[in-house]
Amino acid sequence: MAMNPELLLACWGMMTLMVVLPGPDWAYIISAGLRDRSIVPSLAGILVGYLAAVAAVAVGVGAAVAALPMVLVVLTFAAAGYLAWLGVRVLLAPPAVAGVTAGLAADGAPSSTSAAASVDRPWLRLAQGAGVSGLNPKGLLVLVVLLPQFTDAASEWPIPVQLAVLGLIFVGSCALVYSVVGVSARAVLRARPTALTVVSRVSGAAMVVLAVVLVVEQLSHLLG
Repeated sequence: MAMNPELLLACWGMMTLMVVLPGPDWAYIISAGLRDRSIVPSLAGILVGYLAAVAAVAVGVGAAVAALPMVLVVLTFAAAGYLAWLGVRVLLAPPAVAGVTAGLAADGAPSSTSAAASVDRPWLRLAQGAGVSGLNPKGLLVLVVLLPQFTDAASEWPIPVQLAVLGLIFVGSCALVYSVVGVSARAVLRARPTALTVVSRVSGAAMVVLAVVLVVEQLSHLLG
């Protein structure tokens, strides 16, 4: 038989709950919503990073990572360093209120005259988003530790196929939640343009704080 619908629903609920919890992805997509003309490149990058992780888990890399805890430790420190770098960049160079609001039309959408300036290398945003999600320890734990718990040995579908399907559910939840978060950040800018610098700095600081938390947690596990 195919996968149990109740199992899929339970997986979707758990995955959505994990995605709703604020983390590195939240900080990055909020920053993208405030800074960029469109959140699509940044959101696509996050999804690409998770799709790559899902593919790796489905072919068995996840089991190898689970069997070698030091790999997860290295990835965590790499993620912390990357997040800290992104956060410091946002703190040092937040988007200017005048520059962004001047490019907004009456309905809050970017005007055509500022379109070229607003699109700041989409490929770079995509790569950064992939780096944030691909190195996100929370996402890796979800895919490596939680997903296998929702597989069904009695199903006609092979375990790798089940893991791929469950992983796509997780990616779908990410797409839904982060789209809402990014668009909401843009709506805040339209309603209160002066809040741009404040919220941008907060998101940058959040990335740095999350990086510190990741390092402290890993050190406590290693030294505990």
